[in-house]
Amino acid sequence: QVQLVESGGGLVQAGGSLRLSCAASGRTWSGYAMGWFRQAPGKGREFVAAITWSGSTYYTDSVKGRFTISRDNAKNTVYLQMSSLKPEDTAVYYCATGRPGVVDRDLTSPYAYSYWGQGIQVTVSS
Repeated sequence: QVQLVESGGGLVQAGGSLRLSCAASGRTWSGYAMGWFRQAPGKGREFVAAITWSGSTYYTDSVKGRFTISRDNAKNTVYLQMSSLKPEDTAVYYCATGRPGVVDRDLTSPYAYSYWGQGIQVTVSS
């Protein structure tokens, strides 16, 4: 079956770095966009970053210049390199695969995604 597995989360001090990975399996992912979302306690799920099959990238304003999304299509894996982390980055981070035919402008919406990982905790201490 379809499975997305995140790894690389944990506890880090403010200013530090983490790299999240998301490995997808269970089907071919050729041509699909991938995205990262996060959800902090008491808040809704928030778009973080997305990458299309061709490599176009999109970020929410609060992470621009600090986070980098990338993908290895041969490994069906997407990465989120997070640097200069802040306490407000603390959240559960989820990876997701885009729906077939989704257009780039819709990639900031969770409704543009069909499969989700289980989430991984990232905690940034001050």
